[in-house]
Amino acid sequence: MANIFEVPQPDNNLLEKAEKVRLAAIKISQTENQNRIKALNSMADYLEKNSKEILEANNADYSSAEKKGISRALLSRLKLSKSKLNSGIEGVRKVGDLADPVNQVQIKRELSKGLILKRKTVPIGVLGVIFESRPDAVMQISSLAIRSGNGVMLKGGSEAYLTNTSIVKALQEGLNESGLDKNAICLLTSRKDSMAMLNLEKYINLIIPRGSNELVKFIQENTRIPVLGHADGICHLFIDIEANLEMALSVALDSKIQYPAACNAIETLLVHKDIAPAFLEKAIPLFNSNDVKLIGDKRSVELGLKHEASAEDWQTEYLDLTLSIKIVDDLEAAITHIQKYSSKHTDGIITENSNTANKFINVVDSAGVFHNCSTRFADGFRYGFGAEVGISTQTLPPRGPVGLEGLVTYKYFLKGDGQIVDDFSLGKAIYTHKDL
Repeated sequence: MANIFEVPQPDNNLLEKAEKVRLAAIKISQTENQNRIKALNSMADYLEKNSKEILEANNADYSSAEKKGISRALLSRLKLSKSKLNSGIEGVRKVGDLADPVNQVQIKRELSKGLILKRKTVPIGVLGVIFESRPDAVMQISSLAIRSGNGVMLKGGSEAYLTNTSIVKALQEGLNESGLDKNAICLLTSRKDSMAMLNLEKYINLIIPRGSNELVKFIQENTRIPVLGHADGICHLFIDIEANLEMALSVALDSKIQYPAACNAIETLLVHKDIAPAFLEKAIPLFNSNDVKLIGDKRSVELGLKHEASAEDWQTEYLDLTLSIKIVDDLEAAITHIQKYSSKHTDGIITENSNTANKFINVVDSAGVFHNCSTRFADGFRYGFGAEVGISTQTLPPRGPVGLEGLVTYKYFLKGDGQIVDDFSLGKAIYTHKDL
């Protein structure tokens, strides 16, 4: 990895852009809830008006990327179909239906007579988002930023240059039409700028990387700005001895093939040794018929898998139709494997035994721990957040899919009528500490 001092310093052009976003973010942080909702609806309207141009740009990006031979996973994320675009536009509108995350009073407390403390939510400021492919992320992130009163600087991969440019143009036009400052959304287009923005700690309050392990790790190691993100999406599903076999097959298949390029798709399937013969007898032809390459430990191979796994497979995020299978002796062995190899994104269990499920849920330390359902539900939209700016696998909050609540911080406001601390030390006044 590059040393932090090797990251280029921002040039005057980038500094000017960053200053415009910072000033626009200050303005938006002061707007009323209804103004921000109006802005989102206007942004969605302009996305609809420019949908033909956006799709044409995406087709050009996709053709170019395909010729360059980029990975299937990136191609899958890059493709913006008409239905995917329409879904993204609807998502922008739905973010407006969510509760206002700004100016929410979390604490109201009388410290002493006439001395009132409030803790209120406020926007973070300016978000710096770096991502690969995923042009739909531009719509999600921008709508969440504006709804939460923030500005955003976006840097997408070169493979989505035309699409991202077209989308941001529409979003800015929508902002401007609504009366808000269009500079609150800024798209950076050069690789130099994407690296130099890591040195914009005076302008950017939070960096959110969305992309490969290498990208996220590089950013985490090369900026002084706080980083919210995850490097790996190594998710597991454990099939317990008391699992409903048909449920296990259905959930395992969905967790892998519904969208294999997603970070919440499973990469490893753990199967209890006593249910393994019956499960694999049905699972192998089921996965084979869906073009999934199965790689397993020795016990799995003995039960019919064709490819034997290496030690590297247990720590690999495939992001395609490849799945590692390991047979374990019991629940404890499954948990031990997960604790060793999980990226703390999402891990699940299939079992009819509630005690077993509860132990799994309580012991496995991942951002999402699921019982009897697909890991693909680990998503901001599916959680009812409207959309997400990314996934955080860190232990401290925000954790898991990050929506509006992760894009605000808080301030303490204290109002008095002339109180001084010395009065309390001299006994002239007393603390009441009464919640109001």
